[in-house]
Amino acid sequence: MSLNPPLVDWSGRSAWIVGASTGIGRATASRLHALGARVAVSARNAEALDRFVVQHPGSIALPLDSTDPAATPAAAERVFATFGKLDLAVYCAGTYTPMRATAFDLDVALRHVDVNYVGALRLLDALLPRLRAQAAAGGSAHIGLVGSVAGYRGLPQSLAYGPTKAALINLAETLYLDLHPLGIGVSIINPGFVETPLTAANGFHMPALLTPEEAADQIVKGWRRGDFEIHFPKRFTLWLKALRHVGYRPYFAAVRRSTGM
Repeated sequence: MSLNPPLVDWSGRSAWIVGASTGIGRATASRLHALGARVAVSARNAEALDRFVVQHPGSIALPLDSTDPAATPAAAERVFATFGKLDLAVYCAGTYTPMRATAFDLDVALRHVDVNYVGALRLLDALLPRLRAQAAAGGSAHIGLVGSVAGYRGLPQSLAYGPTKAALINLAETLYLDLHPLGIGVSIINPGFVETPLTAANGFHMPALLTPEEAADQIVKGWRRGDFEIHFPKRFTLWLKALRHVGYRPYFAAVRRSTGM
């Protein structure tokens, strides 16, 4: 049984992707556009957004810095002024710097919190009243948060990144409990390794690496099924999900063996 109302027909639906200049966000916006959705794309890189609009006629570019408290509400006003409604909002903005405790950097860690987590809260603050009213009037509404399998449990090099993704998973679970009775869908998207500018910083082998287009395809399929958690690729994520249920001693041993750390 679906946990969310399935998102099947995108024709005429509106979607706003925050974090759409590259990688998973851009590929997902492109896929939705191809399926007939009206798409708004946001990120700091205005030139990349303009290129997207040229390549995807009818879409709109809304440059914003998710760490700027005034930027997200202003962009939300433009989204609703343009589309009149919003069927899907996705927070895909993120930053990633590999970090271990032996090279802890507070400023970098706090940057992760601001971009990866607080930015999502800013989006919720701008949208929840509107989406609640929209759903109450019989309209569709769905919120997607892009987390990561790094949020499942602690992993090497993930000292700054992993905790923010764990927070997004918890946030999505709590949002679901509150919003499902109101008719608003919520999904948490937990990818494995995807070839993006962020993962290019990794100096280790990334198993089951996907392209952004493959990731976007999995995300859209998950929305079509009405999934709450959309995780992929299964051959990698199911192994990590299984490790969530083992004790700390075997978990730490398994991670050290698999990473050589």
